[in-house]
Amino acid sequence: MFRYLERSENMARLVEAGHRMALTRGLGSDEEWRSVVTTAGLRAAYEARFDNYAPQHVVNFLLRDKTNPASVYSMLESARQSARMTRTALTREVWEATNIFWMRVQEAMARPIRETDLPGLIALIRQQSAQVRGALHGSMLRIDVYNFARLGTFLERADNTARILDVKYYVLLPSLSFVGEALDNVQWETILRSVSAEHAFRWLNAGGARPVGVAEFLICDRRFPRSLAFCYEKLHGNLRYLEQDYGFRVAAHDLADQIHAGISSRPIEAIFESGLHEFLSDFMMQNGKLAGEIERNYRFYG
Repeated sequence: MFRYLERSENMARLVEAGHRMALTRGLGSDEEWRSVVTTAGLRAAYEARFDNYAPQHVVNFLLRDKTNPASVYSMLESARQSARMTRTALTREVWEATNIFWMRVQEAMARPIRETDLPGLIALIRQQSAQVRGALHGSMLRIDVYNFARLGTFLERADNTARILDVKYYVLLPSLSFVGEALDNVQWETILRSVSAEHAFRWLNAGGARPVGVAEFLICDRRFPRSLAFCYEKLHGNLRYLEQDYGFRVAAHDLADQIHAGISSRPIEAIFESGLHEFLSDFMMQNGKLAGEIERNYRFYG
């Protein structure tokens, strides 16, 4: 349930990032929208239906297409269905927040999304998602149900941050000649906005949004709740609570410790030296492997 909820918000953030980047390019913004679909891992599915990357096609495919199981609409429908199946394990507050989230988004997506409607819709998705998280924090017992909910959230969040960083570095920039130029800097700032990091980054860093600084913030800074380091601090902690509750360790614990150590022990200079793309690709593979281990070790099926 919480993987679907987090993934739906992340998809909305990704669309918002694409929209902002397209605005910086003006005419000929197909490359930005192609990069968004690529980042989401849906390029083959999209190109099977559309022969161009017109903004209205991409936005509606990623946000409201009922035939796309990875659209925000489909994922929220799946999250609500999961919540209905496990209502006895949830508080009334969590169920009601999830149900209201679904109903309001369903109403907002009843018609094709126009470009002028996009900012308001993205804001709605982010606000409703925050309300579900608030209900979880404010009303749930800190037992295994809560810890599994948090594991789902941070697995998805870490994957999303890594994907957004990776697509910026290798897809969005039209040419190496633009590195360090105004367009490059604007796009890095857009990446910060897409993960709600612009204010936090400015608070801690003077000057412009330089690639190494942004990457270090989104990978290594344990203070920012969407960084890889922060996500794995929480994953490590929630798995430790499960170990205490159940009285035994499983393979997921060892893998989480390994990934956590790999993030916390490597300075950003070493990551860039070995290759940011290679680091992020390996991280996403390991993060997906951890999700599979948790599913197997704790017998999640379906």
